[in-house]
Amino acid sequence: MPYVSILNEFYWKAGADGVLRMQQCTSCAGYVHPPKPACPRCRSTALEIRDLSGLGTVVGFTVNHRFGLPGLPPPYVIARVAPDEDPRVRLTTRLVEPGEVAVGQRVRVEFEQVEDVWLPLFRPIAGDPGPVAEDEEGPDEIRSRVRPMLTTRKFEDDVVLSGVGASDMGRRLRVDPLVLTVQACEAAVADAGLTMDDIDGLSTYPGGGPAGGFGEGGVTALEAALRIRPSWYNGGAETFGPGGSVIAAMLAVSAGLARHVLCFRTIWQSTHDEMQKRGELPFAGNRVPGDSGWSVPFGATSAAHGLAMNAQRHFQKYGTTRETLGWIALNQRANAGLNPAATYRDPMTMDDYLGARLITTPFGLYDCDVPVDAAIAVVVSAADSAGDLRRPPIRVEAVGTQLIERVEWDQSTSTHEPQVLGPAAHLWTRTSLRPDDVDVAQLYDGFTFNCLSWIEALGFCGIGEAKDFLDGGKNIARDGVLPLNTHGGQLSHGRTHGMGLLQEAIVQLRGDGGERQVPDARVAVVSSGGLTPSGVLLLRRD
Repeated sequence: MPYVSILNEFYWKAGADGVLRMQQCTSCAGYVHPPKPACPRCRSTALEIRDLSGLGTVVGFTVNHRFGLPGLPPPYVIARVAPDEDPRVRLTTRLVEPGEVAVGQRVRVEFEQVEDVWLPLFRPIAGDPGPVAEDEEGPDEIRSRVRPMLTTRKFEDDVVLSGVGASDMGRRLRVDPLVLTVQACEAAVADAGLTMDDIDGLSTYPGGGPAGGFGEGGVTALEAALRIRPSWYNGGAETFGPGGSVIAAMLAVSAGLARHVLCFRTIWQSTHDEMQKRGELPFAGNRVPGDSGWSVPFGATSAAHGLAMNAQRHFQKYGTTRETLGWIALNQRANAGLNPAATYRDPMTMDDYLGARLITTPFGLYDCDVPVDAAIAVVVSAADSAGDLRRPPIRVEAVGTQLIERVEWDQSTSTHEPQVLGPAAHLWTRTSLRPDDVDVAQLYDGFTFNCLSWIEALGFCGIGEAKDFLDGGKNIARDGVLPLNTHGGQLSHGRTHGMGLLQEAIVQLRGDGGERQVPDARVAVVSSGGLTPSGVLLLRRD
């Protein structure tokens, strides 16, 4: 159930008299959801609570087949509904007795009381689907809001990526995550030709404790284990995606706060989830705070649900199909077959892909990345140390970091993965290189649709043109115009929250890819994250 606060109580208690309510800005007349102390459009604090009609239109949906909550077994339909009073606003909800669902379906609110909360569910109204309002800001407008460079000096020129390393990786290793972190860090430092005494900075994502299988304890845990005594350190989730730790390290080195920063990322979700299933780890309490409180109570418990609704909207608007996503999964598996470190290497056909069990429509099993236990580490060094390094340095040509879209998943872009259009546009303002100059792309693929979104956002094809670009898989093959996720990606190599993509970019630019090596790869793009704030790196070799 959601965490009920003074700010949102009116929404969660509205069902007591059967009337849906929402904040409205009296300055610009726009409606505001989730509740806020100021209007995100005009920044006015003149907000009042208004009664709504309870009527709306489905702008995205997914049929959940895999996940569930106590008392809410699958399958069920999660939807985003635009209320009639302001179609720019979206409510994440669950549909009651949905039958056949379509984008454009008309619906009416219907409340369900659970404890002290009234969940606003929606029941479909008979009739053909109608038109759907466009996003408040479309891709072109989002891109138009990118900020130009403030100075011709680029901090990227002050750094190199000097070393990279990985721990053991596998499914349910049942190894303490800090052990994996130390393995990866030792490997990265040795790869750079440095010692731990040379390291004077630490950076990680998301930091904090090991809860959820998403880390090892952060800088605190690693410093306690290795006693590096860093002059600069960093850890946190509100950064440029999982790779944000690397961009933060670059800024620290450029500013002179550190000379060699060790960036690390550990994930042990496969072991964590297995231990929870066996009762070896406790589940969290039943009240959900923050942004998740607006989706989890309706059964939207995974990032897959939010992204699947965006995928359905892309399908409806641009004619994309499951086969379109399938070419991404097939390409990753073919590349993984040439990578001894990949988790899944067996060949895959389109029939295999389409025949796999559904997770949450339109995503099947092979649209989803593979949970593993692993750690990846990268060393960011001062550029003037390049001549002293063990391996040829990898240069950073540019980064993309700008946050333009709404940060709430359900209020953001509805046709693509949120938080990719802004960083992608920002990247190209910091370099004279263009998409045609990229030799290899390592694009975040927590799900196939993440990858599709990055392909369009970065300009490798036009917005809405991924269906044609991906058809047949030739363009993204190792000998295609955009060799994609050459190690197998997170779909087949394993979920390392983007750091494995950075590792593979370094491998390719060094020419160390073996059978999967892209000939004469000189420029690589690496994207990190999405949904959450994200970032992009454009790398090159001398």
